[in-house]
Formats: sequence, C-alpha cells, structure tokens
Amino acid sequence: MNAESAQAFAHEWIAAWNAHDLERILSHYAEDVRITSPIAEKLTGNADVYGKEALREYFATGLAHYPDLHFDLREIFVGSDSLVLSYVNQNGTRAAEMMVLDDEGKVIRMVAHYA
Repeated sequence: MNAESAQAFAHEWIAAWNAHDLERILSHYAEDVRITSPIAEKLTGNADVYGKEALREYFATGLAHYPDLHFDLREIFVGSDSLVLSYVNQNGTRAAEMMVLDDEGKVIRMVAHYA
C-alpha cells in the first residue's frame, strides 16, 4: 500500500458511509472479512463479525440505528498492507479503524477503536 492508494481507498470508504449506500460500503470488504468493534457488540451482542453476509446484516442494523450517521476523515496512517483511518462521527466521537487489505484491496480484517 502506498499513500496514493490509501488516500483513494479512504476517501471512497468515507463517501460510501456518508451516502448510506450499503452495497457501496460492502464493496470495500472481502467475502471472508472479520471485524471487531465495540459498536457491533452494542448492536448485536457480539464484538466480532465474520463474513460478508454477517457484515451486511450488522451494517444494515447500524445504518438503521444511526440515521444521521456521518464521518469526517481526519487522518490516514499507511502500513505495508494496512491502513488506519481516523475520523470523527456525527456525535463528535473520535474513531480509528485499522484495516488489513488483501491483494485485491479489500478489507480482510478490521478493528475499530473509539475515544
């Protein structure tokens, strides 16, 4: 991953969430994705979500639960095969998501953190 590809990914990822477009959001994730998030635990009772279909259900629940959801991108940190996106959500909560990408540029592992 380089700075240019990280920038492109981050801006498209933020735009997809801000559009509340579930299919566009899911296009960033691999079929065998695994995410860990305190919000997933709050909404589903389980912090870990495995697979794209389970992710679809979780994200659909999240979009319904937060109809005013909006992310403002603050910073992008680039790793060799990963990135961290730092953003502020609609409630002013600071968040950072660490994402590992596969060879096709799809998220295979994500861990969310909130301030």
